[in-house]
Amino acid sequence: MGTGAITGYVDVAQIVLYLFWAFFAGLIIYLVRENKREGYPLETDNGAIDGWPPRPPSKTYLLDGGKSVDIPNDFVSPQKLQAEPMHGWLGAPIEPTGNPLLAGVGPGAWADRADVAELTIEGDPKLVPLRIANGYDVADAPFARDPRGLPVMGGDDEVGGLVVDLWLDKSEATVRYFEVAVTLPGGGTRNVLLPVNFARIGRESVRVHAIYGKHFAQVPATRDPQQVTMLEEEKIMAYYGAGLLYADPVRAEPLF
Repeated sequence: MGTGAITGYVDVAQIVLYLFWAFFAGLIIYLVRENKREGYPLETDNGAIDGWPPRPPSKTYLLDGGKSVDIPNDFVSPQKLQAEPMHGWLGAPIEPTGNPLLAGVGPGAWADRADVAELTIEGDPKLVPLRIANGYDVADAPFARDPRGLPVMGGDDEVGGLVVDLWLDKSEATVRYFEVAVTLPGGGTRNVLLPVNFARIGRESVRVHAIYGKHFAQVPATRDPQQVTMLEEEKIMAYYGAGLLYADPVRAEPLF
């Protein structure tokens, strides 16, 4: 027998290869199980399923501020599906009911993030309006444009409101939202947030393709005029995301 041989048919290299295969298979199963800590069981028309391999046992995670959370857990989402099947068979496409921009389906879906403000490493709110962010201001650069005071135009070229402030991400020193003052149909005003990634700043206005001018009045609000929670961010982003498909019935139809 040659070097490393155990028998005439088995040697050390062969055993090491088999051990590697077993380890790699176990690693894949472990990673797939860990991936199921959130979002499972899946909900289908026929009930809830876990699939294989099953979800892992609960593990406790320590959070900032001395809190902890066990995952997976028995959390039940407060969201109610605001949609109905378009046809009578299982797996049929669904369409939103009521206001499609607030239905929470399709591009307007949102996750159940914590209803608290995201914090900086120092423990302060991460996203704040520029009016209370001491030491920050808009750079005075040749190609920069301070959007405060500009009208906001929707995808239908109708005015949706006026930019009155900017919301700063203090951790990255960048603007995340425009604060827009919106005139309500029945009179009065309310301020809403416009994510900068849905806006384009021009010389005379800020343009938003996602929604129309009339839709700004129903953008989800924040409880605190100087803070936005992670859950509120989800709902605000979802509103504009839904507008890309549902702001006009034509958008939901085929291009050709």
